Amino acid sequence: MSDTNTDDQRFMALALEEAEAGLSEGGLPIGAVLVRNGEVIGRGHNRRVQEGDPIAHGEMDCFRKAGRQRSYADTVLYTTLSPCMMCSGTIAQFGVPRVVIGEAETFDGNREFLESRGIEVVLLDDAGCRDVMKRFLSIPGNEATWLEDISED
Repeated sequence: MSDTNTDDQRFMALALEEAEAGLSEGGLPIGAVLVRNGEVIGRGHNRRVQEGDPIAHGEMDCFRKAGRQRSYADTVLYTTLSPCMMCSGTIAQFGVPRVVIGEAETFDGNREFLESRGIEVVLLDDAGCRDVMKRFLSIPGNEATWLEDISED
């Protein structure tokens, strides 16, 4: 894992805004932002509940909103939660070279997989990212929704 910079905090705050939007919509609070040269080219949040779509994770929604890109070699993905294997596979497939993760306490995700593919992974251990997940999980019934999201019984 590498060092963080001031842009990391700024763009993670935008990803956290997306996570808060997901929570306010009754969905899972996981947000993501894709950045190129200091500019946001896509942002999204988990929409599995809202759209009834099993693959509408925050990172996937972000990629969809970024639209087609000729290359991802000069991008950075900011995500509030450590990405699952589906999202990690997409990150690796597209060749995103750097991923900044807000927190990995709630879900450890697939950091080792990303690093094994030469992707730089930065873990911020952000209190706001942990807090939004704790608020979500404290709502009755949401633990089952969370376990469904990560395909656990």
